[in-house]
Amino acid sequence: MANTNLTAAKMTKNDEFYTQWADIEREMNAYLEYDPDAFRDKVVLLPCDDPEWSNFAKYFALHFDEFGIKKLISTSYAPASNPAIDVNDYQPTLFEMESPSYDQEKSTARGKKFVLERGTDLTGDGRVNIDDLRWEYLEGDGDFRSGEVTALRDEADIVITNPPFSLFRTFISWVIEGGVQFSMIGNSNAVTYRDVFPLIRDNKMWKGATANTSDMVFRVPVDFDVKGSDSEKAARLGYPSTPEARYTRLGNSCWFTNIDHGRRHQPLQLLTMAENKQFSTLAAVREHGYPQYDNFDAIEVPAIKSIPSDFDGLMGVPITFLDVYNPDQFQIVGTTEGDYPTTRKYAKKKRVVDGVPSKSNTGTMSGVIREVEFGKGTYFDVGYPVRAVYKRILIRHLNPATKEC
Repeated sequence: MANTNLTAAKMTKNDEFYTQWADIEREMNAYLEYDPDAFRDKVVLLPCDDPEWSNFAKYFALHFDEFGIKKLISTSYAPASNPAIDVNDYQPTLFEMESPSYDQEKSTARGKKFVLERGTDLTGDGRVNIDDLRWEYLEGDGDFRSGEVTALRDEADIVITNPPFSLFRTFISWVIEGGVQFSMIGNSNAVTYRDVFPLIRDNKMWKGATANTSDMVFRVPVDFDVKGSDSEKAARLGYPSTPEARYTRLGNSCWFTNIDHGRRHQPLQLLTMAENKQFSTLAAVREHGYPQYDNFDAIEVPAIKSIPSDFDGLMGVPITFLDVYNPDQFQIVGTTEGDYPTTRKYAKKKRVVDGVPSKSNTGTMSGVIREVEFGKGTYFDVGYPVRAVYKRILIRHLNPATKEC
């Protein structure tokens, strides 16, 4: 039981990544630039965000009137339900303790709900902002999967947050089930999850407008084990750690959303296949062109910049393509790993190292291209050498450029 609690505490602490104001502002600005009324007359729910420390809640409270928000709801998680918190040492904030609603027993056992609503200028200063927040204890611990927080989701039009990293899949399913608009932070590798990729393929979810190819900085608990290199990178980005606050950077974090933004409709400027074979900065494209997969009716494209503008068939591209995916220009049909039919099955895999066959690991092949000769790291079972490439997304042009005669 002790080991179980320790593991749970470590997992929960590893989930405590607090988003920086600048990252929230950049992403929300992208939605507003595309649609100035993105939040107007909407009920916005922040289901993992206490205004006492969450920048999400503070950001939307500050811009409540400016964005025309109808109602802002944020919820927090009960300290007693967080294995990373020792409730014997837990100290409520002054914001909570000085409120007439404060209850010592409820403070640790229950989550809290904070509400800003149009027309509730409690301070009488002529505007609605964070000073007008009303709050109360929830009946439960504030877990987003609970019935009362789910009811708040059903009331909302938009859900925005940085959910616990370990519960990303569950959270995605939760918001999709609610039929709401959403914007959330997650690991960019989530695009490869079997229960996430179909949402992207079917245009039910896409990458956000910002932070897709850059580091994001997060505040973490002061006793969180931060790598020195990550702490240094965060400091160079303007967030030096102090005894009161530690910061780390994550290079694989990004936004996932179903709120439209302008970057999603920017067309890629591409060369024709002939131009790529002649002028590409990639030697492999200049020398070998675009190999045909041995097990898919598609060609291998090793880099986004090498996508030929005039090819009208299927193309296998790196998963980073999703950072620049324009649904007006391309169609995503699947990946090379299990969700699109192959043209060839491989009964077994054999590895060749320096021309000598050796024992190989088992498993299915992803996208496979032919090798000119047997060599290091190649696989075969069909009488000729083939090589597996890293997972690819299979795409096609919606309107390929006219080929030159």
